[in-house]
Amino acid sequence: MLSLKLQKRLAASMLKRGKCKVWLNPNEVKKISMANSRRNIRNLVKDVLVTKKPTKIQSWARARHALEAKRKGRHSEYGKRWGTREARLPSKVV
Repeated sequence: MLSLKLQKRLAASMLKRGKCKVWLNPNEVKKISMANSRRNIRNLVKDVLVTKKPTKIQSWARARHALEAKRKGRHSEYGKRWGTREARLPSKVV
């Protein structure tokens, strides 16, 4: 198998993505390996042999569920508390 390290690096910098977010067509490895300059990589992007992978979006569903439970008073036992009793609600205020 041919090494496409250079091509991947060039494509990543051109597409303004990380190397993990660049897709090189596995069926056209021979053609991609011949590209050794930015101009050649640009042509490959135009021919859709090199593309950007979509960014992953993190779901808020679990966090929203946990927040709802916290509002009901769950998850607030001794092990979950940060700071002393005095720091959490000063006796001066009371």
